[in-house]
Amino acid sequence: MQAQLASIIADAEAAAASVTNRPEFEAFKARLVGPNGSLTAAMKAMGAVPKEDKPAMGKLLNQTKVSVEAVLADTLRRVEDAELLAKLGPAIDVTLPVASDEEGIRHPLTQTRERIVGVFRKLGFTVADGPEIESEWTCFDALGTPPDHPARDMQDTLYMPKSFTAKDSPRRSDEELCLRTHTSSVQIRTMLAAVAAQAKTGSLPPVRIVAPGRCFRRDTVDATHSANFHQVEGLWVGKGVTLRDLKSVLDAFVKETFGSKAQIRFRPSYFPFTEPSFEMDIKVPDMGRLSDRWLEIMGCGLVDPKVFDNVGIDSREYSGLAFGMGVERIAMLQHGIDDIRHFYANDLRFLRQFA
Repeated sequence: MQAQLASIIADAEAAAASVTNRPEFEAFKARLVGPNGSLTAAMKAMGAVPKEDKPAMGKLLNQTKVSVEAVLADTLRRVEDAELLAKLGPAIDVTLPVASDEEGIRHPLTQTRERIVGVFRKLGFTVADGPEIESEWTCFDALGTPPDHPARDMQDTLYMPKSFTAKDSPRRSDEELCLRTHTSSVQIRTMLAAVAAQAKTGSLPPVRIVAPGRCFRRDTVDATHSANFHQVEGLWVGKGVTLRDLKSVLDAFVKETFGSKAQIRFRPSYFPFTEPSFEMDIKVPDMGRLSDRWLEIMGCGLVDPKVFDNVGIDSREYSGLAFGMGVERIAMLQHGIDDIRHFYANDLRFLRQFA
C-alpha cells in the first residue's frame, strides 16, 4: 500500500501540469478525491490492513492526503490566475508609446487663470503666492478690516481649531488662524518682504505683483456661489501711483481679455484696504445675451495709507493701487456659463468643450 500512495502523489503532480481550465480541473480533482478517485480507494482499503500496521499506514495516508490537497490547491490557483488574465486581455507593454491620441486638457479655471496672469505679465507684473491658512492679522487686521466687520464672523470665515499651528502663518498674539477669504493677504506678505528688503538696501524694491490662488468662505453653494473659489489679486506700489495708472492697467486687461471694443467704468464703493474704492464694470458688444450690458467683474482702488502704515511703508512717500477679481466670474463671462457648479462637477461632457 505504501507504493500505491507514493504512486498517487507522483501521478497527481504529473497530471496537474496538463490542467489548463476549470472543467479539466474538476475532472482531475474527481480522479483523485472523487467517489471513485484513487485516493478515495486507498482510504477504503485501510479496512484490509492488519491491525498492527494501521497506525503507520494511517499516518502515511494522512501525509498523502495533505500532499494531494496541496497539488489541488496549486492547480486551482494557477487555473484562476489564467482565467483572470484571460478577462484582462493580452499583456500590455508599458514601455510602448500610447496608442490613443486622446490627451487630457487643463481645467477651464486653470486656462482662465493662466490667461489672466499672462496679460498682467505683459504689463510688467510678476506672480506672487502665499499660504491658504492665514493669521487673522494678515487676512484682516493689516488690511484695515475691523474686529467687528461681518466678514470676520464665524458665519462667513472658516477658522482653524485653537490647537492648530502653521509655520508659515504664525500668530502675533492670541489671534486665530483661518482659511484665507481672499488673496489680499498675499499683498500684505509682499509688502512686508519689501520692507524687510528696504531695511537691508535702504530703498523699497519695486512692487508690482498679481497673486492667483484659492480662497474659502462659508457660502451656501448655488449657481453663483461656492465655498471654494479662486481669485487673482493685483498690487502696484511705487512713487506717484495714481488712479490714472489703475484705470490704464485695468482697461488694458479688459481689452486684451474681452476684445478691443470692451468698455470699462468705475462705480464708487467701499473696501477696508483701499481709498478711494471702486467696483469696475465692463460692457462688451459681442458677448451673446450679455452684449451691451454693464457687468460688474472686480473691485479695485488705491491702497489706503493705513495699510501702508500697518506694514511699515511710508505712506507720505509711496502710493499704490490694488484690484481683485474672481477667476470663476471671468470664465463664466467669457464662455457664457450660468452655473459655477459646472466647474467642480468633473463632468467630461462639460470639460471637453475647453479642449
